[in-house]
Amino acid sequence: MTARLTGIWRHPIKAHGRDALERVGLTPGATLPWDRAWAVAHEAAAADGSAWAPCSEFTRGAKAPALMAITAELDPATETVTLRHPERPAITFRPDHDGAAFLDWVRPLMPEGRAAPARLVRAPGRGRGMTDTDFPSISICNHASHRAVEGRHGRPLSPHRWRGNLWVEGLAPWEEFDLVGREIRVGAARLRVVERTGRCRATTANPETGRVDIDTLALLREWGHEDFAVYAEVVEGGEIAVGDRVAPA
Repeated sequence: MTARLTGIWRHPIKAHGRDALERVGLTPGATLPWDRAWAVAHEAAAADGSAWAPCSEFTRGAKAPALMAITAELDPATETVTLRHPERPAITFRPDHDGAAFLDWVRPLMPEGRAAPARLVRAPGRGRGMTDTDFPSISICNHASHRAVEGRHGRPLSPHRWRGNLWVEGLAPWEEFDLVGREIRVGAARLRVVERTGRCRATTANPETGRVDIDTLALLREWGHEDFAVYAEVVEGGEIAVGDRVAPA
């Protein structure tokens, strides 16, 4: 197995935008820096940022598909985020200080009958994002698996449906599942692949429009599962960059 890293993506606010990187340093036992650093607790949630909380505590694309069309830019130096959406004006704000302005901006994107966004919470500690896993994870997506799903659908699909951190080219379709329990080298870092990534209805929404347009889960079930990508944990830190080799450790 030899592949190449083709993309690095972080999602500063969980379920609210994606941000591309060319290179980044990884730290053992930590998420991708600034990935899911904040999350949006809804009015029925108890999450306050003091501890990791499951995705059911937060507003997300599975319940509010319009969120899937948000893009993000993070300035780590000022901890400022800029969000864009095709149906909203751009907004630049500091999540730790300007939560009210953000909530006013995002409310029109929420469907009726769902728990409304109530507050922005910050993940506990700099290395612990509000990932969907109860450990600090980095998700790894395989372009060949994405093309397999596109082939079953019969039309091109945006890879942003999967909201992955790392994208790799050079594996066979679904070969990433064979990596579970194994360690891989990505650039100067070493990661251990922990588990497959089960998918939800967020992937049914078009990341360009924020509207549900295909049943991705039904497409995945044609392979006997509803999984796409794998979760890994960093066991040895180091810098990774687009173009780096991905291979067994």
